[in-house]
Amino acid sequence: MAGSPNEEKVLKHPGARTILERKDFEERGAQDIRDALNQIPGVQVQESNGTGGSDVSLNVGVRGLTSRLSPRSTILMDGIPLSYAPYGQPQLSLFPLTLGNVDTIDVVRGAGSVRYGPQNVGGIINFVTHPIPDDFTVRLGSGAEVAGNNGHLKATPTFLVGGTNDDGLGGALLYSGIHGEGYRDSNDRSDIDDLFLKGKYELSDTDTLGIQFHHYSGEGEMPGGLTTAEYADDPYQSTRRWDDFTGRRNDISLRYQHNDGENNFEVLSYYVNSFRGSHVEQQGTGANAGLYRLTSAPRNYEYFGIEPRYSRLFELGDTNHELTVGYRFLWEESSEVAARTTFYDRATGINPDSLPMNTYQTSSGGTTAHAFYIDDKIEIGNWTITPGVRYEIISTHNDVTNFTGGVATSASNPAIDAREVLPTVSAAYEVNDVWTVFANVGVSFGPQQYSHLASTTDGLHPEKATTYEIGTHYQGDNLSGELTAFYIDFDEELYLGRNIVGEGIWTNLGATRHQGIEAAARYDMGGVAPWLDGLSLYATYTYTEATYEAGGFKGRDLPFYSHHVGTIGANYRYEDWGFDANIFAQSGQHSPGNSDSGTYVTDEDPTGRLGDIPGYGVVNLRVAYQPEDNKNAPKLAFGVKNLFDKQYFTRSTDNNGGKFVGQPRTFFVNASIAF
Repeated sequence: MAGSPNEEKVLKHPGARTILERKDFEERGAQDIRDALNQIPGVQVQESNGTGGSDVSLNVGVRGLTSRLSPRSTILMDGIPLSYAPYGQPQLSLFPLTLGNVDTIDVVRGAGSVRYGPQNVGGIINFVTHPIPDDFTVRLGSGAEVAGNNGHLKATPTFLVGGTNDDGLGGALLYSGIHGEGYRDSNDRSDIDDLFLKGKYELSDTDTLGIQFHHYSGEGEMPGGLTTAEYADDPYQSTRRWDDFTGRRNDISLRYQHNDGENNFEVLSYYVNSFRGSHVEQQGTGANAGLYRLTSAPRNYEYFGIEPRYSRLFELGDTNHELTVGYRFLWEESSEVAARTTFYDRATGINPDSLPMNTYQTSSGGTTAHAFYIDDKIEIGNWTITPGVRYEIISTHNDVTNFTGGVATSASNPAIDAREVLPTVSAAYEVNDVWTVFANVGVSFGPQQYSHLASTTDGLHPEKATTYEIGTHYQGDNLSGELTAFYIDFDEELYLGRNIVGEGIWTNLGATRHQGIEAAARYDMGGVAPWLDGLSLYATYTYTEATYEAGGFKGRDLPFYSHHVGTIGANYRYEDWGFDANIFAQSGQHSPGNSDSGTYVTDEDPTGRLGDIPGYGVVNLRVAYQPEDNKNAPKLAFGVKNLFDKQYFTRSTDNNGGKFVGQPRTFFVNASIAF
């Protein structure tokens, strides 16, 4: 039978769900969020590239959905949205969290659209940070990565102190950072600080009050994409000196929980204030061919949310019910500026930072949203059936002003109201106490964003998708696993295309279709023979087919996803030592260009932005000294990623697009001690 609360949650969940505990991703050598998420079926995390080309950003795609800056999934931290603006700007060019502060990663890939939204066609990813310890604890740690190609060093220090007294009053201070150079030869430094201050008070056996303050600040230089010729000359060089990204986020949350075994009531409220800024060099065309200009994009965001939820357990005839009703109010505002210098000639050695930035557009957006939901988990014998519905009421506006020579030349005030009913129904059958099968169908919704409203392209509108799943979970003594078949019918998907000078145009791809299979398994070999005790084998595999169903590329693959992604590995524990070896592989991808062109590009173009991307596989190793029975003993781990130094690349078509070499052979070490 399932041996932990998280295993029990997965077993009983009527949809595709993976809960990755810290022990799991540490054993497999994860050094950052990208490493950890790539261990989850259905999730494809792109290497740093384009304007998501630093440790400050995150590029997550689920089931063939676009990965650039993670816009298709609801991504949370302790239940709080992580994007700048959950409705108007859901991207993660600023990803305000580091792996050192993460305790558990909970990924629901379907059947989550009732309780969470609005951007949930790509599922819900909740990063759970370290809880306040029951006993007073001080834990110090640090990691380091050394790039094998140039010896660059990146350090990841961590710190935790906290505990809970006999009266139920507890507190903790958490810190995690990333500091140092990446594997590109220049303009590839990160400086990130991630700090939490947590408090809780157990008012009674059934009531708890918690408060949390979070501060994140990050700076990341972006080495940028290379042309085909530049990549052939040296894939690790950078031709960009000025591209960078900076961000800051402060959030505070208050949570009250009551659970008496029959009634469960929770109120979560939060306030978030964030800033992001960037500099990206753009190449001129036409009369400005061979010249460049530096762009700047400072943006400020804030939002406030409050989410009460009430659940009640009761019996009705031969059925058991858990009826849940909930509501979320969310208010958000944004202030964005777009500016650029005049064109300059790089050959003169000019410092573009010395040139004045000329504002050419400002915008001020805002959203007020109400979401109501209700679901009823009905248990009938071995069956659990959960119908539910979410109702979204959204009002969004964006006031846009264009400037020429410092003078306002035009203004627009687009606004949109949305009313959406999003039903979901799921069913699970408990075959026995270790095996369940499930099926579900749900409707997901993506409202128009501020950039959509500011677009000059006509015909944009909110997105809707219907997701179907059928699958199974198994949690036996030696074998555990999952298998899911999925189908996503996207009625109208929006896509951000760019030309070489970085002008963004939102277009309507029309209908798209996503279907495939996700699988994962782990087997403890001690069940085969006693002398194999401590050895376990594991594997994940995802097959995805995501295609255009309308327009000039109808029937062809969508860009930047792999049909096949998988991991196979072995983990062995002997006394206080742990050993892990695994292979991660993915098949080729496409960067075909804009479907309006009618030409699906497969051969590489001179800019490096377009053309097919070969698949690759890498081998990773880790050796660790981790005593389990003595929490105060030091823990040490050593390892290597991409053991055989396989060279691979990806592409980007955004502002600093081109070819991006993947991570070369990289050595890492981790050490920690607790008191």
